[in-house]
Amino acid sequence: MNNIICLKPCIPSHLMFCPNKTTFTKKYPSTTLRASLQDSQPPNSNQQQLNLSVLRFTLGIPGFDESYLPRWIGYGFGSLLLLNHFFGSDSSTVTPAQLSTEVLGLSLASFSIALPYLGKFLKGAQPVNQTTLPEGTEQIFVMSSGIVDGLKEDLAWSSYILLRNTNAIAALISIQGEICTRGYWNVPDNSSKEILLAWFEKKIVDAGLFDLKDTLYFPQDADSEFQDLVPKGTCSLLVQPMLQISTQSTTGLQKPEGFILLASTARYAFSTKDRAWIAAVANKIRGWS
Repeated sequence: MNNIICLKPCIPSHLMFCPNKTTFTKKYPSTTLRASLQDSQPPNSNQQQLNLSVLRFTLGIPGFDESYLPRWIGYGFGSLLLLNHFFGSDSSTVTPAQLSTEVLGLSLASFSIALPYLGKFLKGAQPVNQTTLPEGTEQIFVMSSGIVDGLKEDLAWSSYILLRNTNAIAALISIQGEICTRGYWNVPDNSSKEILLAWFEKKIVDAGLFDLKDTLYFPQDADSEFQDLVPKGTCSLLVQPMLQISTQSTTGLQKPEGFILLASTARYAFSTKDRAWIAAVANKIRGWS
């Protein structure tokens, strides 16, 4: 249903008739706007738009963990308070009010420094070791040729941000039998794209991941469980399934459509917040199935 809005400007009377002068009329064009209440975009246009809900915005500083930002702020302000106390003021003129303010500021700085550790302690997490690249790995990026263009763009972008915003060194995305892999892997030397895709498919079948319905997370020693699939030296492994709920079943049967596999050389590499964000990425990709 269309709404029609007609805009006709109101013309002041002193512009229409001027006494003792030549009478004139100033004409204004009539403008008609048509506002449609229906969505003018095609039905599949939302698949071509970027879904910002799966993005994580960081400061963009390589090697800097934004979760420790309160600690560095506490160090900075605490240092400024100490410098001001010992070098910026005369000890003979220090008032009790200034001392109280400095003690309060140092207390807040100490709390800010300890805040990241307190948060991880309350969550039951353990410190994450620094991610290193194992020897003998090769950086690759391969994708099945039968993937449609829109999904191909989503898989390429998703695999990039999964490696960029987590501690993972290798990512493998499988959906409806198609594969996209990126990162550092122990792959056969001088292999073509077709050979690598067949190699990954065989490893996935041997690991039994095509029928996965539950999230798998191994925070340490993951290479002992999937040593034939993950890169050598992998400590943490996360496998997030993509489940499609069947509309034809009254029991809400969940059908596996694919999964996201992330491997890291750091122990306890994926926090609860990381796993929730990775699940959101998986849900976005699942929308193509």
